[in-house]
Amino acid sequence: RERKDRLVESLLGRASPVEAKYLVKIMIGEMRTGFQEGLMELAVSRAFSTPLELVQKASMLTGDIGEVAYLLKEHGEAALSKLGLRLMRPLKPMLAQMAESPREAIEEHGGETAFEYKLDGARIQIHKVGEKVKVFSRRLTDVTDSLPEIVQAVREGVKAHEAVLEGEVIAVGRDGHPLPFQHLMRRFRRVYEIEKMLREIPVKLYLFDLLYVDGESLIDEPYLERRNRLSRVVEGIPLTEQLVTGNPAEAERFFRKALEEGHEGLMAKRLDSPYKPGVRGKHWLKIKEPLEPLDLVITAAEYGYGRRHGWLSDYYLAARDEETGEFLVVGKTFKGLTDQEIIEMTERLKRLAIMEEGNRVVVKPEIVVEVAYNEIQKSPKYKCGMALRFARITRIRDDKSPEEVDTIQKVRKIYEKQFEKKARL
Repeated sequence: RERKDRLVESLLGRASPVEAKYLVKIMIGEMRTGFQEGLMELAVSRAFSTPLELVQKASMLTGDIGEVAYLLKEHGEAALSKLGLRLMRPLKPMLAQMAESPREAIEEHGGETAFEYKLDGARIQIHKVGEKVKVFSRRLTDVTDSLPEIVQAVREGVKAHEAVLEGEVIAVGRDGHPLPFQHLMRRFRRVYEIEKMLREIPVKLYLFDLLYVDGESLIDEPYLERRNRLSRVVEGIPLTEQLVTGNPAEAERFFRKALEEGHEGLMAKRLDSPYKPGVRGKHWLKIKEPLEPLDLVITAAEYGYGRRHGWLSDYYLAARDEETGEFLVVGKTFKGLTDQEIIEMTERLKRLAIMEEGNRVVVKPEIVVEVAYNEIQKSPKYKCGMALRFARITRIRDDKSPEEVDTIQKVRKIYEKQFEKKARL
């Protein structure tokens, strides 16, 4: 501790007043810069005169740009070329872009593609060495202790000494249908009373990719080869349901079947695609049935952080109760508007301000926006008891008055409709 104190004292002594101010803010966690990983990779590339592509690949493989910078500083560019997939060290997941329909996915992938059910669950990466198993979340967090039944299933069902696999965990109800995503998240956050949660919220694992097996990295192998290898090393653990086709009508029927069974939609994976950690490209596409957007009114807003610190950029969205006329908040979002639109929105909201509460400005409910979202969840956070998941503004509806926004009764109807295909807890 004394050594750290001396180092901090020395650092601040060499800094200008402005530099010292920001160094202290960084140290105590109050600095919000909006500094994204891609910019950090570019900075490391330039700092050590190393090709950006090499830095990006190393960052994907290690999941830690800080380690990449250290390796370059201490050992030079040659150290990065030696990096590879490491067991018990999570790899960034390969990501997908959106497609409007199965037909679009087939055309994008050259006339044929592999469709898989897109489950409404949590993506996980599993590392196995003998009897030792670790489970990592999409954000590379170790969630092994929260999912003991998954660990046991992998020990029993993966017939390889060493393996790195990807899959999806879903929560299932008594009728076998998937439970809403929010119930699954209770399992991922739980570190105590695991046995109780095992009974309350059972989960099921589906596998869909194999990245490494018994000393052999497969990330550069074609997707179809990885999937075939996966089917040969797994027993007793289901794989995500798959259809390889170039027939749009057949793919559309498969899409409808996935929706009827309570899943989100489909993934489409190019047959010859390698696994690209951390990259969001068109090799993988996701296809969902869009929910009807809602017209909602902004009742309050919060100032943003970093680049948005002077803008009201986080908006409270409300529906109207047709019985009382009250506007009830159903969610918040900071997504969807351009910088210019946020600047203009800030000016409009300031003119409508009723009062300020710290970082939050309560406004007269006048501005109507169209909002897209992934689903509606049960939530004790808001008076209405519901919340939009992944809400984002798609357009500003200056042609609508607050009295014309969608009602809380409509929101509740959409919420209830979800359970025609999903289980209740």
